Amino acid sequence: MLYQIYEAQRALIEPFADMADAAAKVYGNPHTLLGQMPMAQRVAAGYALFHRLGKDYEKPEFGIRKVPVDGVEVAIDERVEIDKPFCQLLRFKRFSDDLPTLDKLKGQPPVLIVAPLSGHYATLLRDTVRTMLEGHKVYITDWKNARTVPLSEGEFHLDDYVNYVQEFIRHLQAKYRNCHVISVCQPTVPTLAAVSLMASRGEKTPVTMTMMGGPIDARKSPTSVNTLATRRSFEWFENNVIFRVPPNYPGAGRRVYPGFLQHAGFMAMNPDRHASSHYDYFKDLIKGDQSSAETHRKFYDEYNAVLDMDADYYLETIRTVFQDFNLVHGTWDVRSPDGVLERVRPEDITTTAQLTVEGQLDDISGAGQTRAAHALCKGVPRRDGDHLEVKGAGHYGIFSGRRWRTVVYPQVKAFIAEFHAKAVQREEVVMPDPIPVRRAAAPRAAADPGQLRLDGVDASASKPSTHGANGGAHPAPAASASAASPSRTARKTNGSAKPARAAANSAPARKAAAKASAKTRRGGSADGPRAR
Repeated sequence: MLYQIYEAQRALIEPFADMADAAAKVYGNPHTLLGQMPMAQRVAAGYALFHRLGKDYEKPEFGIRKVPVDGVEVAIDERVEIDKPFCQLLRFKRFSDDLPTLDKLKGQPPVLIVAPLSGHYATLLRDTVRTMLEGHKVYITDWKNARTVPLSEGEFHLDDYVNYVQEFIRHLQAKYRNCHVISVCQPTVPTLAAVSLMASRGEKTPVTMTMMGGPIDARKSPTSVNTLATRRSFEWFENNVIFRVPPNYPGAGRRVYPGFLQHAGFMAMNPDRHASSHYDYFKDLIKGDQSSAETHRKFYDEYNAVLDMDADYYLETIRTVFQDFNLVHGTWDVRSPDGVLERVRPEDITTTAQLTVEGQLDDISGAGQTRAAHALCKGVPRRDGDHLEVKGAGHYGIFSGRRWRTVVYPQVKAFIAEFHAKAVQREEVVMPDPIPVRRAAAPRAAADPGQLRLDGVDASASKPSTHGANGGAHPAPAASASAASPSRTARKTNGSAKPARAAANSAPARKAAAKASAKTRRGGSADGPRAR
């Protein structure tokens, strides 16, 4: 019933908010008669403030059209890579006519940014995406408003969130052989679970995993968010904050945790700060400080745009993350798409480097909550883990704003670059190179790797890229079998090479050939042991 009351209130206020917007424009225009009246600026400022307090905030756009890459402007095309019932995987594809820049873009690491599903849209990470695009191929999870998802699409659970993340990781791995993952706030927990499950199954895991300001262990340094979750019972949340979507939306009848309740909770955390911010906006309009007023509008256009969350997902997050602490207790079971329950074991992760980031003044995820991931991932060598505490930064400061751009991003970029280079080097060593093996019958100079490989893929087996400037996605060659045994080409070459002279048919020559063939069958080659 509360949802219906809220919708009725919004429908009642909306016409007055539109009228206030029109009045603000009239009084704020010095060329109109009303704009020349005394106190016109104050009246216009008052109407403008009323309009912003009463208007409905729709989902914003990312609006990223271009970014600089080493001084060269690169065009950005936002596109939907995968469309799921409750989420879209967005890709920000980069284009450039500058050939050196184009080559540079192709070699940059692919990064999946897992945006939070906690009330705001993924556009809250606009600054994160824009900055990352300067040095990476960027994808982001764009979660849908649950009130727009028809009931026919079924429910959405925390398990589904984990499965979505795994699917997106596999998608990037298929295109680029490897990928890196960054999770911000809420998704640090399901992202860690997704990578843990992949490791437990023996799947290839991301090269790096960066976790920023998330409740990995919500018991540490509890904030007001954590306290609310522990003071109230699970039944209280189910009975008091879950409502059905009204009939005027595609998802009518779906049980959700409404975005307007989450927004009220956000505002209640810092009421004085928000009140002061709106008063400053009013004064900026009176003074004619349009720059400061526009900064206020941009921030609150994003902050006030909220979405509904499916009730099952919300309640399961409350219980799993904030009440039962299943991840840190080792008691979290996730249901896979085929219905099998799998235990989340972070200790099974061994090949994914980890970076955790916390803000010194974070009032949502307390100190130590994110850093706890290192203790859970016991299989990751210490040299492959790092932690960053950002001095003077609050929750939003670690992924948006000046501190993100000048303090956090340089370290995230360096961390990804270090392990990406190592991963590429490992693949270059392990991947079989059929061209040199075919010509191994006669001595020759080493081949130029730049002539044999394109974007890390064997040029002889690759087709020209059709993916534009963002690094041309190439499917990963099936190298697992080849890495474990000699390639078919190598066996064929060693077994069928014909002698060049009749002397080669002598008994010593035949014995030498037999030894070389046996050595090849054991996993080596004529030139020495196989690199692994």
